[in-house]
Amino acid sequence: MGFLLRWFGAFLLLAAIFNPTSWNYVAWARTAWGEQTPLIVFTGLVLGVAATIYLVATMRSIGLLGAAVIAAIFAAGLWVLTDWGLLGLDNSALNTWLGILVLSLILGVGMSWSILRQRLSGQQTTDEVDG
Repeated sequence: MGFLLRWFGAFLLLAAIFNPTSWNYVAWARTAWGEQTPLIVFTGLVLGVAATIYLVATMRSIGLLGAAVIAAIFAAGLWVLTDWGLLGLDNSALNTWLGILVLSLILGVGMSWSILRQRLSGQQTTDEVDG
């Protein structure tokens, strides 16, 4: 259940920042910049901090290689579905949602990796602090 919550949080965060509908931060900021600039800046900072927390945790736990492996697995799955004719990639809105999905899965795994590794191995993970 913990992974699902972390993944769903990442999905909501990324979809709030950008998605193919008009209900996202980027579209709102473009259309309302002159009238709501302070609120847009405030919201952008909050979204940026939340995205940074997810990104830093992901890079610390699985790194760039782990993120690339997850993306490759997802891409291979899309390739299979496309090859079988179950999925067409000519729809740009669908492609955007698939991109949000894969990025949110990477962030969700990154946020959950140390917990999963601890449960599987029984070893505690700690951060090294230079003193």
